Amino acid sequence: MAVRGFSFRGPNSSSGMGVAEDCRPTFLELQGKRAHRFIIFKIDEKKREIVVEKTGEPTEDYEHFIAALPENDCRYAIFDFDFMSADNVPKSKIFFIAWSPSTARVRPRMLYATSKETFKRVLDGFHYEIQATDPAEMDLEVLRERAH
Repeated sequence: MAVRGFSFRGPNSSSGMGVAEDCRPTFLELQGKRAHRFIIFKIDEKKREIVVEKTGEPTEDYEHFIAALPENDCRYAIFDFDFMSADNVPKSKIFFIAWSPSTARVRPRMLYATSKETFKRVLDGFHYEIQATDPAEMDLEVLRERAH
């Protein structure tokens, strides 16, 4: 299966990591059907591909999302952020978050950094991107500021 010239299973040129076939359909479930509040993706080095690690139920909140991220390892994540606009209208924005904590080992940080652009193109459809090396860089207030 391919999306805009990218092979889901085949490795990308910079990191050698492919993308598991369920990554994009899971993202589309969040985007179109709002079936998930968040999705966490990880690089499976044995399979040499990016896989869905966890999805959050639509009723889960940002605290559940943050708790699902590993403290000392990298992940990609999608979060569906609901908020009220200035004119009191309910809105939603989808964030791509590249979580690469400064406490993570060097190898995972390099793998995630070199695979990010290709993976973002496979997902295609989020509104904002956040690169975070510390929890403060992806605090709920940061999302609110970006969304407004």
